[in-house]
Parts: sequence; C-alpha cells; structure tokens
Amino acid sequence: MSADAVPTLHISRTCPYAPPAEHRKLRVETPIAKVKLPNGRIVWVATSHKDIRAILSDPRFSSNRRDPNFPSLAYERPASSNLKPMLLELDPPEHGPARRAVLGEFTLQRINALGPRIQQIVDEHIDAMLAGPRPVDLVQALSLPVPSLVICELLGVPYADHEFFQKHSSVIVSQKLPADVIMGSVVELMTYLGKLVGAKAQNPTEDLLSRQIRKQLAETGAVDFEGMVSMAFLLLIAGHETTANMISLSTLVLLQHPEKLAAIKQDPSKTIGAVEELLRYFTIAESALGRVATADVEIGGVVIKAGEGVFALANTANRDPEVFENADELDLERGSRNHLAFGFGPHQCLGQNLARLELQIVIDTLFRRIPELRPAVPFEELSFKDSSTVYGMNEFPVTW
Repeated sequence: MSADAVPTLHISRTCPYAPPAEHRKLRVETPIAKVKLPNGRIVWVATSHKDIRAILSDPRFSSNRRDPNFPSLAYERPASSNLKPMLLELDPPEHGPARRAVLGEFTLQRINALGPRIQQIVDEHIDAMLAGPRPVDLVQALSLPVPSLVICELLGVPYADHEFFQKHSSVIVSQKLPADVIMGSVVELMTYLGKLVGAKAQNPTEDLLSRQIRKQLAETGAVDFEGMVSMAFLLLIAGHETTANMISLSTLVLLQHPEKLAAIKQDPSKTIGAVEELLRYFTIAESALGRVATADVEIGGVVIKAGEGVFALANTANRDPEVFENADELDLERGSRNHLAFGFGPHQCLGQNLARLELQIVIDTLFRRIPELRPAVPFEELSFKDSSTVYGMNEFPVTW
C-alpha cells in the first residue's frame, strides 16, 4: 500500500466521551491496521482489547521513545536524547530494577495511609468554593489543585511552585505545539527538579524523593541525580495531569446521569466500582500507549516487522463489545477492572492506587457537601482538551 493510500488517523473525539467512528470501524474491520499519524509517520494501530493486551505484555515491543521509529502523536517530536530515559521509556533489563526501586512508594497500604490527608485537602478546597463567589471553575478550584497538592507533598515539591510546573506540564503534553517550545518546557522543568533533588541530597526530609535518595546512598554510596530527576519529572506530570482531568470529566458525566449519581450518594460503598467504570469510560491517556517492535511479531494474524511502530488505541479497546457488555453505556455497577485506562503489562501505571483513592474521595465528598451542584453553562459551551495527550476539560463552570 502506498503512503498516499494509507488513511490518516485522527485522535480528536467527535463526542467528549466516545472514540471517533473511524476507530470503531477499524476495531470491527481491521483490528490491526496501517495508518498515517498527523505528523506523516506510518505506523500500525491496534484497536481490540485482546490485541492491545498482547502488545503491551510482549517484551518484543519496546517502550524506548528514543527509537527513531517510535510512534508519536506530536506533529514534531522533541529531540530529548540528552535527557536520561524516564521509567516509562525503559525496556528490560533496566526497567525491572528501576520500577522495583520505587514500587514500594505506591503500595495499597502506603497509599491508603494518605487517605486522611487527601480528605483534608479536598475539604479545604470545597470550603473555599462554598465561601467564594459563584459560578466557580471546578478545574481551577478543585480538579487541578487537589492532585497537584497531593503529588507535591508526596514528592516533596514546594506547592508554592505549582503554577510553574502546571504551566510547563500543559505545554509538555500538547500534541500541536512546536518541538522547540515543548523542549523548552522540558528543560525548564528538568532544571527546576535538578536543583530540588540537589537540595534534598544535602538535606533529606520525609518525602518520596528524600527516601529514594537515602536508599541510594545506603545501597551504593552515591545518588543517581539524573535518574532521580527523571523519576520526579514523570511522577510530577503524571501525578496531577491525569487525575485532574478525571475529576472534571467524572463530575460532568455524573451530573448528566442524576439517577446513577443518586445511587452512589445513597451507598458510598459503590463509589469504588464507579471509579473503575469512569476510568474505562473516559480512558483519557490512551496516547501514551505507543511501542516499537524489536523483532517480527504476529498479532491478530498480522505480522508487525522489527522496527515498525504500533499505536494502541486503548479508548477504543475499552469499548470492545467482546469484553464489555453494552460497552458504550456508563454502568457504574459494572464491577470490571480489566480495562486499559492504566495500560497493561510491565509498564502499567505506577500511581493507579493513588489515582483511584483521590477520585473516590473527591466524588464522595463533593456531592455530599454540595448536593445541589450543577453546570453553570450549557453542555454545548464546555471546552475540551482535543490537542493534549491527556484528554480533559479546559474549564468547567459550576454553581449550586
């Protein structure tokens, strides 16, 4: 097939929640297909739940974003080879030890211990909403500051600097800004985190970065500064961008389904299952699931050759009717955790337990404390993040 004959893959959602119709058509007709990305690169795309799980768990598919064949949705990919690879870019044998080194920070027991502090943060921000003028932008008043403050406290990043890293992280996750602009924000944020890690190496406190520094000093007698900065960079961006967008989208869709919202308000034990369904329903970070084959691999009856990139459309896979009955319906009692919202395989999201807990606390607290919450503008006037690698809302005016 000539390059001109390969269809261009458009990622923007025609509906705020559902995958584009062309993605659904691919899943039905050609679950493994060649497409052209907006930047002109030709890659394979996978759309079925079964095939994507196979790809994400197969060590013959590399996560190395420095590979020139790695698929990227950006119009121009920034050349970041001078920066130490992040955890999500590593392959075996480096990936396993690097992940295990920090995995203990995100166990269910350790994350649950953060529950009272997360609850306090949520309550403080809702207090401010109730005391202030209406309408209020939920994104700025609650969705963004809550996970930002949580990840800052967890890492040991001064929250006073949150506007700085939020500004740069929004640039870094953009699909459409020029490469030099994106790279400029990467360097700015890396420089900031380098100074922070250096300060903690001199004076460790009680936070994730300090614990990792003490651990490295005890084990090797030295601190891997570049590796520590790379880890902090990933956790800082991932720790607030994804959860913030999920808070806004979840609030919106629950307000649109008052009968479903009423059920979890009456029985908060249902919120845990509701969070899983909301994660499946939105799948906001699907564009993180790119891989490049390091050997010829047969997936779904198609051979992906060594050196070819493959892009996993998790949002489409999470609507796969072979896995999820009535997949396009929001069923808060579905009780399914086999979705791909956190990825799958060895690179499955490290902070998923934290994201689940934050969403559960925010949903329960927001609707309990502001039972009359409602959108302050018609649905048609809401603005969504169609040009970001993490889907969400630009702003969400609410009142009560």
